[in-house]
Parts: sequence; C-alpha cells; structure tokens
Amino acid sequence: MKYLHNIGTYFLMIIELFRKPTKWSVMKELILKDIDDLIIGSLGIVAFIAFFVGGVVTIQTALNIDNPLIPKELIGFATRQSILLEFAPTFMSIIMAGKVGSFITSSIGTMRVTEQIDALEVMGINSLNYLVFPKLIAMAFYPFVISIAMFLGIIGGLMACIYGGYASADDFITGLQQEFNPFHITYAFIKTFLFAFVLATIPSFHGYYMKGGALEVGKASTTSFVWTSVAIILINYLATQLLLS
Repeated sequence: MKYLHNIGTYFLMIIELFRKPTKWSVMKELILKDIDDLIIGSLGIVAFIAFFVGGVVTIQTALNIDNPLIPKELIGFATRQSILLEFAPTFMSIIMAGKVGSFITSSIGTMRVTEQIDALEVMGINSLNYLVFPKLIAMAFYPFVISIAMFLGIIGGLMACIYGGYASADDFITGLQQEFNPFHITYAFIKTFLFAFVLATIPSFHGYYMKGGALEVGKASTTSFVWTSVAIILINYLATQLLLS
C-alpha cells in the first residue's frame, strides 16, 4: 500500500512540476547551473568508464573466439552491438543513477532539511517547478553524454584489439560496418530519453518528499539509487520487448 501511495505521489509531482512556472530570467540561470552540474560534470567519469569497458568487451569477445574458422570481423561486430544496444545506454545510466541521482537527492533533501523549500513556498514560488524542472531540462542533454560513451567505447575496443594483437584495424572496422541496422541507434536513444526522465524525476522525488534530519539525506540518496536502477532495468526490458522483438 505504501508503494502505491508513493507511485501516486510521484505522478502528482510530475503534474505539479509544470504548474505556475518560474520566471524565465530566473529559470535560465537554474537550467545552466544544472547542465553544468549534471551533464558537463559527468563527462569525465563517463569518458573514462566507456573507453576502458569498450576495451574489456573487445578483449573478452576476442578471447572467446578461438576458433580459426570464425572471422576476426566478428570481434568488431560484437563490440559494436554490445556497446550500442546495452552498455552505453543502460549500463552507463545505472552508473549515472549513482552519480547524478545521488547528487540530485542530496541537494534537494538538504534544502528540505534546512527548510529552504518551505521558504520558497512561503514566497509563493512553486518549489517543484523551481527545483525539479531545471534538472529535467538539463537531462534532456543526456543523449549527448551517451553518444560520447558510444564513441569512446568503440574507440577503446579498437585500441584494445590493435594493441592486444587480437585482430587488425581493418578487420575490426569491417566488423563495425557489418550488417549495421540504423534503427539500433534510434532504439538506443529512445531508451536514453526515457532513462534521462527517470534520472531527473525519481531522485528529485526522494529528495523533495524526504522527512527527518541530515542522517535521512544519506538514506534517501541510497533509496533513490536503488529505485532509479530498478526503474531503468524495467524500462530497458519493456523498451527492448516493444522495439526489438
């Protein structure tokens, strides 16, 4: 019953988010700050993880293809499919649930604990629009982060393939081009937009409606990460079932 109540409150929060918007002159500054915190601030960790995980995917694929009858092009093909379809959009989003989600929950939760949200309401400001809407707009740029993860993952795979001696660059690139389906890119970015919405709203929900003191901020961040990850995995399953099956 508690979970049903939370789900209902979550959807009411989404509706309230768009009512009584904050003045654009103020909102613009909030959006730019959140783009810097949530998107630009995440590029470093995303680039690092994407590059090296792309290399690991390539190495594991190459080590499992030990039959000389299997063409080396398959290494590039398998790396491309793994990175485009699952690693970049889904695995990276779960990592971002820890990085971005915890930041959103703790920042809003701290404002709740210090009664700054109550002060906004007293001044007649829609606190949900003021706090959550800029994060939702900022996360609309999240596909840009995932496109970088896709590119660097494939580059990392190419480097690992060449310097590990598993295949030549020509073989790897041929595999990348083999049986390419442009819809797979569309599928990946549809998932990414859905994940971006989840990454902006579920952590905001747990931060905005938390109760207690400073200790509960940490607990809310942990709970936020768990439920954001669960939502991402469920959306990933449903999107795959609907779009690829």
